[in-house]
Amino acid sequence: MTDLIRTIRWNLLVLTLTISCTASPVFAQQKGQYVPGQYGLNAGVVPDPGFTYGNVAMNYSAGRLNNQFDKAFPNVTGTYGFWVDENLLMYVPNHRILGGYYAPYVLLNWASGSVVADFSVLNAIRLNGAAGGSGFADMWVEPVNFGWHFDRADLQVGYAFVAPTGRFQAGASNNVGSGYWGNDLNAGTTAYITKNKGTSANIYIDWEGHGKKSGTNLTPGQAFSMEWGLGQALPLKKDQSLIAQLGFVGYDQWQVSNNGGTLPAGTGTIPASLVPSYSVHAYGIQSNLIAPEPGLLGFFKYYWEYAADSRVLGRTIVFGFTWTFKTP
Repeated sequence: MTDLIRTIRWNLLVLTLTISCTASPVFAQQKGQYVPGQYGLNAGVVPDPGFTYGNVAMNYSAGRLNNQFDKAFPNVTGTYGFWVDENLLMYVPNHRILGGYYAPYVLLNWASGSVVADFSVLNAIRLNGAAGGSGFADMWVEPVNFGWHFDRADLQVGYAFVAPTGRFQAGASNNVGSGYWGNDLNAGTTAYITKNKGTSANIYIDWEGHGKKSGTNLTPGQAFSMEWGLGQALPLKKDQSLIAQLGFVGYDQWQVSNNGGTLPAGTGTIPASLVPSYSVHAYGIQSNLIAPEPGLLGFFKYYWEYAADSRVLGRTIVFGFTWTFKTP
């Protein structure tokens, strides 16, 4: 009976915190700042020397809230969703450093999100929410990023920080930013299974650490994300001036350390470490259309989330393009 009561209390706790945090877009949530679904095919490939501009649109939507045992909370209805529009600016010098190419970049993000829900858990708590925010969100800056091209593989390794440039105020329902600094170590690899590089296996990993959230006594736990893909390139023209690429992709994300500090609860506070750790897992499909000579790449990805602990369970759509203005 004691274990059952403890489980009920934890479920109520994670539900309460999830709703209080999802009253704004993803960048203001309790979970980490890195949004999975960024990478898939060509995860280790750095663009050719020159200036690259990319626009990435991400849409996430969910109608289910899970407890820490990957089970849906009973009597929970509603929706949660957000849009993020990312603008990538990257410059790759023509000369090599340490045998590879230096490829720093920045992501300028615009976000918009909402939550509309009616929650009832064991008739013990009932919350209604209809909130959201939109505007310039947190900024991703990767000042250290190196890429190497090998005969049968491409590799990139980097360090990035997330600047809390998005609007944030503790307790507000229209936040767009996370309210804290983040630090990320990441790496991507594309291994070519066939000699002509038509078939590839890809993996991207990101480890993120977080600072203290502004206006609170809370430091979100660290998170680890992994994205993968298996793809096949298909030339649409004999001279390979137009190439299609199709593949299977997926992502996995885990909270790997406890939250630090305390959280408000009623008239007092509770240790933030009591909040169950979150995780999510998804698989999906990706299609690319590549025109190598003008340096254009268009892509579309769709992910189905099949498991999640202590967070919402939904789907992710990602589409956009990159255009590289190559250095002569």
